Amino acid sequence: MDIDVAPFEPSDEQAIRQAWAIEQDSDEHEFPDIPHDPLEEFVLRVRQPPPGHRYERALAFLDGAPAGYIELSMPLLDNLEILTTRLSVRPALRRRGVGRALHTWAVDRARADGRKRLIGQATDRAPGGPAFAAAMGAKPGLHDTRSRLDVTVVDLDVIETMLAEARKHADGYRLEIWQGMPPDAYIDDVAELDSMFIDEAPLGDLEMEPEKVDAARIRSSEQNKLDRGLDRLHAGMVHEATDSMVAWTTLNGMKAVPHHMMQHITLVHPGHRGHRLGLIVKLENLKQALRIRPGLEAIDTWNATSNEHMLAINRAMGFRAVDRWVDWQHTIS
Repeated sequence: MDIDVAPFEPSDEQAIRQAWAIEQDSDEHEFPDIPHDPLEEFVLRVRQPPPGHRYERALAFLDGAPAGYIELSMPLLDNLEILTTRLSVRPALRRRGVGRALHTWAVDRARADGRKRLIGQATDRAPGGPAFAAAMGAKPGLHDTRSRLDVTVVDLDVIETMLAEARKHADGYRLEIWQGMPPDAYIDDVAELDSMFIDEAPLGDLEMEPEKVDAARIRSSEQNKLDRGLDRLHAGMVHEATDSMVAWTTLNGMKAVPHHMMQHITLVHPGHRGHRLGLIVKLENLKQALRIRPGLEAIDTWNATSNEHMLAINRAMGFRAVDRWVDWQHTIS
């Protein structure tokens, strides 16, 4: 079989549509319960990518037909030895060398850019994903658990009871909630918390360095998400004695998919743990989401399987484990 790998630019509308169709086909096969990007969001993802990264993309053609797609992301501000990949192959055309051809192209691009490690992700719902990564020479770096909250059965009385109990441990802290851009008064604190993520979150064997996040980087990233039509809901806890935000969480959702959101980062400053601040911000942000998105049905979140503390908080809120994922790392010479 003849396989050609063809890079394409964000201006190539036909290639973008082909890439979107391939990714949709692949994602529907591997995790059909997670809403996929509408075409309009995919186009914005390609043409207005997150700042601080350089992206390259390519299609793989099998006997002239589009069969696979890969997106490479190269950080430009830190972690300069890493390249992350998102690789999709049409399920009906797998095991014919398409994925291998795209991975080989990614390795070549990593070497050309001086990158030493490729990082990708696969779910255990698709046995071929982990097997493919291992066959390419990648090793499992971190095991994740995806959990889902069925919002349709959330009992607000239970949420309020949980909040009342948690607040007993949080004297001297107050709540701040917002949408989109963080308040100027606390944007430096949000940046500091964001910078802690890689140091504080379990990373397993993944080789990553902490990010150096500042207010300008937060503003640029948040504006990019808003420009792409994403709802961003935040909650934070402020230490009243210092007027510093010391806990923060965020929910993310496509405006075009109002029934679904993703729970992303939740961080509590190490010096302020033990006050139930993580639980409070997550519960308060859930309440905000219910107000703003009355049609919300489900929230998905990913946590390191070893992060039992955060998994326990999620279970207390009603999240239930759905499947397992693996972050793979391929070190190249």
